[in-house]
Amino acid sequence: MTQNSPANRVPSHGTALYGTSHAIDFVPVNDQGRTAPFTFAALLRTEPASNFPGFGRPILAPVAGTIVAILDSEPDHDAFRGLPSVRYAVTQRQRASEGWTSLSGNHVMIETDGGPVVVLCHLQQGSITVARGQRVKQADALGRCGNSGNSTEPHLHLQVIDRLDAQSAQAVPFTIDGGLPRNGQIISVE
Repeated sequence: MTQNSPANRVPSHGTALYGTSHAIDFVPVNDQGRTAPFTFAALLRTEPASNFPGFGRPILAPVAGTIVAILDSEPDHDAFRGLPSVRYAVTQRQRASEGWTSLSGNHVMIETDGGPVVVLCHLQQGSITVARGQRVKQADALGRCGNSGNSTEPHLHLQVIDRLDAQSAQAVPFTIDGGLPRNGQIISVE
């Protein structure tokens, strides 16, 4: 399910910092189009990331290119919904002040032959299967969906930037099959 889509607003994540103005999030859902069942307990406390259908799901390269950066050591944390999500939101500024990796968590950066860098964030700790300098083709396995970095539930954050240095990068607008899904739209990956 698509969230924070630039088809709905730009900047899609409320900021242009770290080249995120055209980023998009994909939250894996089950066959009924839902994430983890919402219970009364979820209103009051965090939930294990493993309760969500996306946690551990394979993440494939959306483009061909060269792996120019990876981070695979950040821990996955519990998911935040209900009151825990409010407490988590209050600490957003602190995470942002800690820099790019505090927000991105485990990630893979693919430099395309044309120059832009495709960034995939919030991957599961220890799941990345590619190495820096490795060439990948579209649909090659990169790792698994996780809940690392600035993430309230397991999902894939995708963005395209104009340079490897995320601290100073500018967003590069992109399309997926000629368009972009809107928030709440469920897309199928075959």
